[in-house]
Amino acid sequence: MNSERKKKKPRVAVFKFASCDGCQLSLLDAEDELLAVAGAVEIAYFPEASRAMLKGPYDIALVEGSITTHPDAERIQQVRRQARTLVTIGACATAGGIQALRNWKDVAEFIRVVYPSPQFISTLKLSTPIAEHVPVDFELRGCPINHYQLIELIAATLAGRKPNIPAYSVCLECKRRGNVCVPVAHGTPCLGPVTQAGCGAICPAYDRGCYGCYGPMESPNTASLTSQFRILGQSGQEISRAFRSFNAWAWQFRKASEECERT
Repeated sequence: MNSERKKKKPRVAVFKFASCDGCQLSLLDAEDELLAVAGAVEIAYFPEASRAMLKGPYDIALVEGSITTHPDAERIQQVRRQARTLVTIGACATAGGIQALRNWKDVAEFIRVVYPSPQFISTLKLSTPIAEHVPVDFELRGCPINHYQLIELIAATLAGRKPNIPAYSVCLECKRRGNVCVPVAHGTPCLGPVTQAGCGAICPAYDRGCYGCYGPMESPNTASLTSQFRILGQSGQEISRAFRSFNAWAWQFRKASEECERT
């Protein structure tokens, strides 16, 4: 009987592409919550945490990292075929990651300068999010992700309901936390008005502007924020760099940065 119940548990797999492992570690940092998750599912494939390497199909595939090489582009197709539900976790998987900064530069020149034997290096010209290669069922933002949001996502998927993940901006988190608005009070540029909530407004709580770790919020008004940055004395190049960080290849931030770069 116990064996039958075990077989009926949803099978979860965690895959890594080009990334720093931070989002996978966020799941391991869940501690008590992780024990509850582990009791509700079968961890079928998770090289970061387990020696178990069970083959698919999987009910849920959590994918960290961006696609940067030809083998990666092939492997993500295999993952998609094996997964009933595919969830991308973190800025690399959802927006290309910090490594997407190379998308505006000459990758061949980087390889020539950095590597002593560049002829052995093979890479794609662009670092791209998973959604540019396969259909994705849900994107969980952050650099790294919020492990509470990840637990909520897994619980919602198992229950067959929509995850309760906020799509509003960091500004709302600032209000709830009682933070003073850093652009208003100190003239500090802040991406909070266009960035999705999830971090708890950590940076503004310490009088620092938001860096946009969680990527663009739902319907971000980047044009309005760009105008505010100019009022604060920021140049086009400075504003472009602000949008080009953890989520540089998210199309809303990408468009804003390219427009500012030209001015």
